[in-house]
Amino acid sequence: METVPLFEVAAPGPAPVVEDVAPQWPAPALVVVVRGLPGPQGSKRHVGNGVMIESSAKVKPWRADVVSAAVEAREKIEGFAKLSGPLRVDLVFSFDRPKGHMGSGRNATVVRPSAPLRPHVKPDLSKLVRSTEDALTTAGVYQDDALIVEYGQLGKWYTTDHGLVDGVLDGPGCTIRLWRIERPKVVDE
Repeated sequence: METVPLFEVAAPGPAPVVEDVAPQWPAPALVVVVRGLPGPQGSKRHVGNGVMIESSAKVKPWRADVVSAAVEAREKIEGFAKLSGPLRVDLVFSFDRPKGHMGSGRNATVVRPSAPLRPHVKPDLSKLVRSTEDALTTAGVYQDDALIVEYGQLGKWYTTDHGLVDGVLDGPGCTIRLWRIERPKVVDE
C-alpha cells in the first residue's frame, strides 16, 4: 500500500558546510582523578526540628575527596579560571569487585564467569553524579553544575576493567574529564 503525504514538503535548500559536525574533542579543559569510595547524594532523612541529613554516610567523605582532588588538579593549571559556558563531562566511577566475584585458591585473581559484567547495584549512578557535580561546584571548577549540558563517557565499572576501559581506575574512585563546548566552524563554499 502506498502512503500519500498530507501536505507538500519543499525540498530543503543547501545546508551550510559545517566542520566537525561530530566534534573531535580536543584535550579536556580539566582532568580530575579522585581516589576513594564514591558516595551517592540523594535521599535525606528528617532527624527532628526541621533538620535533614543525608541518608548515605558515604556522601560526605566522597565529596571531600572530590573537592580535594579537584582543587589540586585546578592548581596545576597556571591561571585556571572557573569553567564557564556549556560543558561536556565524562564521569567514570570505579568500584572494587566483591570477593564472591573472584575465584578461589590459585584463581583468586580471576573473575568468575558467573560474575556480573558491570556493577548494577546500589549506589545509583544518578546519585553518584549528583554528589560529584556538587562537589566540583564547591571546589570552584565551575560556577554551577547547570553548565553541564552533555555527558560523554558516563558509568560504573569494576576496577578489574582497569587498562581495558578508558578512565577505569585500579582502585575505587572516579575519573572526571571536562570540556568546553565550542560552536562548530561554518565553512564558506
